[in-house]
Amino acid sequence: MSVSPYIFFDGTCEEAIAFYKQAIGAELLFKMTFGEMPKEEANSAPEGCGSGFNWSDDKIMHANVRIGDSEVMMSDGNMCADKVKHTGYSLSLSSKDVAEGKRWFDNLAAGGDVTMPWGETFWAQGFGMLTDKYGIPWMVNVEKPM
Repeated sequence: MSVSPYIFFDGTCEEAIAFYKQAIGAELLFKMTFGEMPKEEANSAPEGCGSGFNWSDDKIMHANVRIGDSEVMMSDGNMCADKVKHTGYSLSLSSKDVAEGKRWFDNLAAGGDVTMPWGETFWAQGFGMLTDKYGIPWMVNVEKPM
């Protein structure tokens, strides 16, 4: 069994994937736009969906992205919500190398908001928290050896 986060973006999924590729070496495994989905499906929005559901042909219906050993799923379809809210969780990156962790932190923080600056803690050689420019919360951690 595995658990993978599924992240919804407000029309910026393609841009976010390019950012994560550059910032942390993410790899795009699969991508399908709304324009590529079967036409019989494209004409029927989920019941109750109004203006919040993004059916634009060039927007991403589904993407799989590998980050390290994990996969993250992403989409521009925000499940009929009026506004995507990213609260109550953080994506966490772990490294054994302080320089690598700091580089990931700095790259992800570009254009975003740092909520806990990078630094040494009682449990980590380096740790920091941020929300990237797409509103996704991240923690970057380099644990101290036991």
